[in-house]
Amino acid sequence: MSFETLGLHPVAVDLGFFQIRWYSLAYIAGIVLGWWYLLKLLARPGAPMARRHADDLVFYATLGIILGGRIAYILFYQPAILNNPLDALKLWEGGMSFHGGMIGVTVGIILLARKEKLNWLRIHDYVACCVPFGLFFGRLANFVNGELWGRETDVSWAIRFPEYMSGMLITGPPRHPSQLYEAGMEGLLLMLVLWLMFWKTQARYEPGKLVGTFLLGYGISRFTVEFFRQPDAQLTEFAYNSGMSMGQWLTVPMIVGGIYLIATAKGRRQRVEATGGGQSVA
Repeated sequence: MSFETLGLHPVAVDLGFFQIRWYSLAYIAGIVLGWWYLLKLLARPGAPMARRHADDLVFYATLGIILGGRIAYILFYQPAILNNPLDALKLWEGGMSFHGGMIGVTVGIILLARKEKLNWLRIHDYVACCVPFGLFFGRLANFVNGELWGRETDVSWAIRFPEYMSGMLITGPPRHPSQLYEAGMEGLLLMLVLWLMFWKTQARYEPGKLVGTFLLGYGISRFTVEFFRQPDAQLTEFAYNSGMSMGQWLTVPMIVGGIYLIATAKGRRQRVEATGGGQSVA
């Protein structure tokens, strides 16, 4: 089918002098729902931080997402933007790297933990359970924007996205809707796995196990989807010469790190005292 027949548009609300884009709403929804879910997790015995810490963490995490995501995107995918530094501020045009956002959030967690003398790895476990919300909405926004589409294909659910060719906007060839693949694997599936581990097992008492599962799950999902996703235009030659796309190379450390954290998590298990003042949990 043609993308135009879906009736989707990047702008959710257009007031003439002001526009609200689905891309922005996706980030807001991911942060707000992630914060709401984090509070639900912290209500369980043995939480690594109190409600006041969670409220502060939202500020640190938001800065980490925006700064880390944008800086990493420019360095890894669009270094040419550095020739026009002001273009780096045009967040409304898209261009964010999840890997960079993840690093930014990690730095924010470490800073908060050092300031409040908390266990940063246990905080990371709880935050990891909330991240799939943002991934899900973010990939849906990519689809609505008609960006980051997949490789050419002849599957029956392929979509023809608007593409520029020789300066002209045309209806492109049938492609995989890889944005939806990512929303399902990185968002819904990973969310379900972490939900089961948190609520149905004792994983939250083994520091690093949940965040390790997130890293491994995201890494495998992203590595797999990259086989169906069209490499960024400026990195097509890079992917061809190296045999893997930039996205796949960036997931390798995540997969290795995830396996390590899961394998060593049981050795970090310890008596957990509830930061919020509730009962002790052995």
